[in-house]
Amino acid sequence: MSTPPPSRATERAGPPAFSERTGILRHPNALSVALEGARRDGRRVLDLTVSNPTSAGIPYAEDRILAALADRRSLAYAPSPFGLDDARAAVAETYAEIGATIDPSCIVLTASTSEAYAFLFKLLCDDGDEVLVPQPSYPLFDVLARFEGVRLAPYRLGYDGAWHVDGDAVRGALRRRSRAILVVSPNNPTGSYLKHDEALALARTGLPIVSDEVFAPFSLTPEPHAGSVLAMRAGELVFALGGLSKMAALPQMKLAWIAVGGESEAKVSEALGRLELIADAFLSVGTPVQLAARELLAVRHEPIRAIRERLAKNLAFARDAVAGTAVTLLDVEGGWYATLRLPRTEAEEAWALRFLAEEGVYVHPGHFFDFADEAYVVVSLLSPEALFAEGLTRILSCVEQRLQSSGTSR
Repeated sequence: MSTPPPSRATERAGPPAFSERTGILRHPNALSVALEGARRDGRRVLDLTVSNPTSAGIPYAEDRILAALADRRSLAYAPSPFGLDDARAAVAETYAEIGATIDPSCIVLTASTSEAYAFLFKLLCDDGDEVLVPQPSYPLFDVLARFEGVRLAPYRLGYDGAWHVDGDAVRGALRRRSRAILVVSPNNPTGSYLKHDEALALARTGLPIVSDEVFAPFSLTPEPHAGSVLAMRAGELVFALGGLSKMAALPQMKLAWIAVGGESEAKVSEALGRLELIADAFLSVGTPVQLAARELLAVRHEPIRAIRERLAKNLAFARDAVAGTAVTLLDVEGGWYATLRLPRTEAEEAWALRFLAEEGVYVHPGHFFDFADEAYVVVSLLSPEALFAEGLTRILSCVEQRLQSSGTSR
């Protein structure tokens, strides 16, 4: 008896067409569906998640920026794995301004902080290794780690009227395959800076520290929180991340960096040698923005000053507005975001959907940032002031009306 022909299912059997690392669910969540519907229907939406400074009415030295990008040297290609010397020197000078001495040779230019993370995950981790990350924090970390075959181990940021790194949580997250500790200073979205004693405690784990400092210039308290982990002399190997996206409010320019430092010259040297292999394989940073980097950093002070003023005004409004209400504004030290704690009479996503449906106000629920409990929403202090005031006023009114209608006391 001859062998029967294969079935169609058998014919299609074989290796999968795509990688597991890109098999991330892409179904829109309920809030994004509701937002799309509101906009499709032509409803006015007050977006309190603003993150793009170029569309937020921030002033720029436009003529100087455009002139810097018109350098004729951009017509020639002279690749350098870590980036052009003058651009790296200009970055090093910005660290000197905040008391962190870094040699330009220890700076690696990348196209974005996302790419910087990818480089560092490649440098520090093999498939299946783990990196400790704060919780709550930026949701993109999950995707970036997955793309590199890296697992994330969350450690808790505690809150007792102020945010702090939970040392017990850090120790509890350590495993045999732990390879680095990631910090964000100030954190997105909590707005809390890494303190010197916290950095020293993290260094005692013996793991390299990766410090995302893109929001560092935007302090919202009188205390000088804007220092870099590079100046804290915490740990044998540290990596500080920054970029034009926030430091110069120019996300479209696609220039970021990794500053490599630490107490161990041998480890710093080895890290730079291996990073050179990685950077040389990609050569991703465009020549025009590298040639313009010094000027783009030189003109950053005007947008930074304008953003700081807006952040401070919106934060002051929020503090006054929530006083005496059922909504609490959590402590924030810096960055572009603020967290509101809502009554637990409803889940935070239900609150966010209600704000959008009834008040036309769009916010991010806390679970977008891996808040461990309920009920929080995150709002952007970068939002134009009139929009922010109207949106927050509507949120507070909605909460008050909901509590009254349900007979819930504050």
